[in-house]
Amino acid sequence: MNRPDTITIEGARQHNLKNISLMLPRNRLVVISGLSGSGKSTLAFDTLYAEGQRRYVESLSTYARQFLERLEKPDVDLIEGLSPAIAIEQKTAAHNPRSTVGTVTEIYDFLRLLYARAGIAHCYQCGRPIISQTIDEMVTAVLQRPEGSRLLILSPLSTKSMESPEDLLKPLRKDGFARIRIDGSIRELEAVGTISDLPSRKIEVVVDRLILKEGIRNRLADSMELALARSGGRVEVAFVGRRPHEVLETLQFSEIAMCVHCQVGYPELTPASFSFNSPNGACPHCDGLGITRDFSIRKIVPNAELSLREGAVSFWAHRHSVAFMTFLEELTAFYETDIYTPYKDLPEAFQRALMYGSGDQQIPFTPFEKQNGQKRPKPFEGIIAQLRTRLNQAATTAEKNSISRFMAELACPHCEGSRLRRESRHIRIGGYSIDALGSQPISRLQEFFSTYRPHGKRGLIAAKIVKEIGARLKFLGDVGLSYLTLNRPAHTLSGGESQRIRLATQIGSKLTGVLYVLDEPSIGLHQRDNQRLLETLMNMRDMGNSVLVVEHDEETILAADHVVDMGPGAGVDGGEIVFQGPPDKLVADEYSLTGKYLSGRLRIEVPSQRRTAGQGEIRITGACQNNLKDIEVGFPLGAFIAVTGVSGSGKSTLVIETLYRAAIRHLQQLNQSAGRYEEIAGLEKINKVIDIDQSPIGKTPRSNPATYTGLFAPIRELFSRTPEARMRGYKPGRFSFNIRGGRCEACEGDGIVRIEMHFLPDIHVPCDICKGKRYNRETLEIRYKGKTIADVLEMTVDQGLALFRNIEAIRSKLQTLADVGLGYVPMGQSATTLSGGEAQRIKLARELSKRDTGRTLYILDEPTTGLHPDDIRKLLDVLTRLVDAGNTVVVIEHNLDVIKTADHIIDLGPEGGDAGGYIIATGTPESICRVAESHTGRYLQRILGEGK
Repeated sequence: MNRPDTITIEGARQHNLKNISLMLPRNRLVVISGLSGSGKSTLAFDTLYAEGQRRYVESLSTYARQFLERLEKPDVDLIEGLSPAIAIEQKTAAHNPRSTVGTVTEIYDFLRLLYARAGIAHCYQCGRPIISQTIDEMVTAVLQRPEGSRLLILSPLSTKSMESPEDLLKPLRKDGFARIRIDGSIRELEAVGTISDLPSRKIEVVVDRLILKEGIRNRLADSMELALARSGGRVEVAFVGRRPHEVLETLQFSEIAMCVHCQVGYPELTPASFSFNSPNGACPHCDGLGITRDFSIRKIVPNAELSLREGAVSFWAHRHSVAFMTFLEELTAFYETDIYTPYKDLPEAFQRALMYGSGDQQIPFTPFEKQNGQKRPKPFEGIIAQLRTRLNQAATTAEKNSISRFMAELACPHCEGSRLRRESRHIRIGGYSIDALGSQPISRLQEFFSTYRPHGKRGLIAAKIVKEIGARLKFLGDVGLSYLTLNRPAHTLSGGESQRIRLATQIGSKLTGVLYVLDEPSIGLHQRDNQRLLETLMNMRDMGNSVLVVEHDEETILAADHVVDMGPGAGVDGGEIVFQGPPDKLVADEYSLTGKYLSGRLRIEVPSQRRTAGQGEIRITGACQNNLKDIEVGFPLGAFIAVTGVSGSGKSTLVIETLYRAAIRHLQQLNQSAGRYEEIAGLEKINKVIDIDQSPIGKTPRSNPATYTGLFAPIRELFSRTPEARMRGYKPGRFSFNIRGGRCEACEGDGIVRIEMHFLPDIHVPCDICKGKRYNRETLEIRYKGKTIADVLEMTVDQGLALFRNIEAIRSKLQTLADVGLGYVPMGQSATTLSGGEAQRIKLARELSKRDTGRTLYILDEPTTGLHPDDIRKLLDVLTRLVDAGNTVVVIEHNLDVIKTADHIIDLGPEGGDAGGYIIATGTPESICRVAESHTGRYLQRILGEGK
């Protein structure tokens, strides 16, 4: 019988789980640890979360279920005590370009409400505040002037639609008015005849003349009401001297939202007025996207260091005729420069004319047109105009694509990327528009809302909204995302950032009695921010929730209430429970590999000697892309380099956008853009650059580790050389599931068949003909050592090593996969089911299987993602081999075990976002420890034992 304070699992056999049974405490922080591939995610996500989701969906009506995905029951005998489950995984928050950090966290919804209810409108022409007032507020403002003041109550009239002076004067005489003021001059109405140039005149009706004294309030109010009615909501009060023409001061009032100086009117504000997803708020020119697609100078001139002669203008890169070169020479000479000057050093006027044309300026030459044998002067139309003409005249898709490659998504010139219409951009609170506020980092927003206290009724309205915004901002800061902005597009976030945003959102929802399942929330997070993340997880637990975390991080494991360690190995060797209980007992457990690393019985050793830069360096000067602050930094060659710093400090910008793109441009002679910098030196010392990121190795289920690494080709070749295959005349193509011949045609080599269910969701079932094997019967009759080609694809890398140990072409590729810790991965596992860390290591294995040059620059972005300390040790052995061969390895990393083994560290910071982008320290790990300003150094000091 299940206890009410536990979740009971019996007979779990999903994937590689070995019929395990266990009891997990409810309303506790539970960490599942173990080697990569040992079954952690299978237990947490594919069993517990999947069953929680399935039970919830089954509780809905048949009508509701037709709109939801069909969920299969996990292979488990019994699960009791399960709560409704919410998974917070490492997936991009949204692919919708309209989604931002603000909309995903719902903070932007509260901001829209705040601006609609407490915002102050400003005229978009003159910038003055626009405040609508009631008649009582107007009268009170006038009565605050000194007693005895003389004043005129004036009603401004609109003359734009009037065709003659009589149209204006006749109604006024009929209603009994005696005076009007024309351009500041008061005249008797009866004496006014013709008014010349009527639409341009400022004409006001003198409604009343008063002297401020006791008991005047009612008459003042009546007169102002009459003026408002006559003008359509506006009134002017002119304080005058003894003579009516001596105006001392003028007060302008409006009972509608309108600028009294420019007559600019504002509609009634609602939250939809600030939504870029609503016609009421979206910029009409870009439909609320904030971007437009147009020709980009950076695309046309991707490498500004090249000259026109060297092909700086990629649109002209293939033009080398004598006539064209003559044209270029004369064009540059006309602007007093030459074709050999780097584009970045060309005169600004020439660059502008080159792109946008010479305007009215007549260029006294053209390469193609002559009149009577003489060159005919005419304006130069410019490259962008030429491209637009070519795009409009393109007859085929190929021609359009050829021109479209020079286009890019640019900020909308009308809304300047804010996504909002003009009126919405001029509503402010605390001096900020909603777009300006959304462009501030979370940390700065917290400061703003901690001091924002509007007065009067606005203060009463704003108080509750500001409290909600402040609480959500605090949650984002607590999970280490204080460097993000609310305007940041959601699809640009990393998997770890997206996961922590969803985590912060869930805290804000304040649900209780829920099972939260998280997948390594510490990914991409600096050790400095780990404690705040742990406090967040504990807050979720303390609200009455069960928090289940798949994690390798030592701090998280030791902070847990209960730990389940999976193993003992990975893949078919995993799926068992090695340990379960409190973390202090895990540290002492003699069977748990995790416990051995936690206790220090096993450890990743610090190198006895650091490599020195004997091969020179690559030095970047003046790097200023994104938040980099015009920094200068050197990357020593032939070394293992770790680029560190808190999240958002500029690591990826420096390494990927600047170093990698500049290197690939130099080595492959590509005319493509790179991050902004002044100079980069030393690239001639490398002859190859490889970026190994965490993007998928394929977008279709047909892609797998065997096909991606080139392993499948020698396997197919081997099968084609078996006696049976040779007798039948089978070639290697026979064993491909992508081409006709050997594959099952019923499923076209997919192994699964999609069945349309009309009003129900489509379902995928194993192919009835091949039973999911992908091949036809004849192909599956060919065997190598008793294994069919389908059997081989289902084998793990370690099993493949045992089978093909004598086939060097296959064994070497399998060995590299095993060396990077992927021995548990099936060779035919679909690319779409691999994690980002697994995809990255498969890419690394593919590069390792190639012959290195000894002068290769390898770049890896957080290669330890999803890795157990024992797997990290294997990865470091591989990277060490690369460096020992003379290559250079640069890793962006937070893991201290990796950082401490580096030869050279480049530490960025001090914080993220605008407060980052500086070089805090460079040097060996030991020297970084002695830099007081380095957050990384402070944590390194603990594991290296270095004093500052």
